[in-house]
Amino acid sequence: MALGVSASLDDPEIVIETTFPESNPFGHVVNGERNQILLLVENKSDKNVTLQSVAGSFHHSETGTLIKNTSSLAYGIPLLEGSKLQIPYSFYSEFKPGDLRLNIWLEHTVDDDKYRVTAYDSVVTIVEPEPSWLDLKLLSTYLIVLAALAGVTYTAYNAYVPSQKPKRKRPTQVSAPIGPVTASGSSGYQEEWIPEHHLKKTKGKKTKPDSVAVSEESSSEANGTEGKRTRKGKK
Repeated sequence: MALGVSASLDDPEIVIETTFPESNPFGHVVNGERNQILLLVENKSDKNVTLQSVAGSFHHSETGTLIKNTSSLAYGIPLLEGSKLQIPYSFYSEFKPGDLRLNIWLEHTVDDDKYRVTAYDSVVTIVEPEPSWLDLKLLSTYLIVLAALAGVTYTAYNAYVPSQKPKRKRPTQVSAPIGPVTASGSSGYQEEWIPEHHLKKTKGKKTKPDSVAVSEESSSEANGTEGKRTRKGKK
């Protein structure tokens, strides 16, 4: 809270009590947002005055050098003698976070004379606005950045990582035997294509040659004819 009074004793006595809203108890000035300050103006003179405008300026906190003027807000409201009136004043800030001196004044007129009363003159702290996840502009910025990163990552992956296609299984082909094919035995099969345990079983069995089988058949037939003759002779 700050208290301002008329600059000269000859001026109409105007007292101003300046405060920040309850939503800003520390009196911070937020960059990029509308900052509001409340002026409670009391006319203690015996004359009617007209509140013309409120303006302000930012200065260096140590040297007092002017940095920038704030916007001027016109009112044109009459203030009768002995009465009070609270008026709001809004301004914007776009400064580097830190401490600056804020000066606000009120201009009023009595008849054709203009007067200026300092309403606020103190050091304030410039701060950045608190980030909000519900800010649509901030969300859209995040989405654009994420989409750009995803596109760059996808392009780099396709450029530097070779694509691996699934290998198809080729059908097994039986290779033909190298060298001349020789038939073994009377059946004409190839022994190199038969497993060894089958060959051992085949070799273990004794087989009669074809000539022996033919001779046995002929001898049995001869014995049969002789038997028949003997039986005929006995009759």
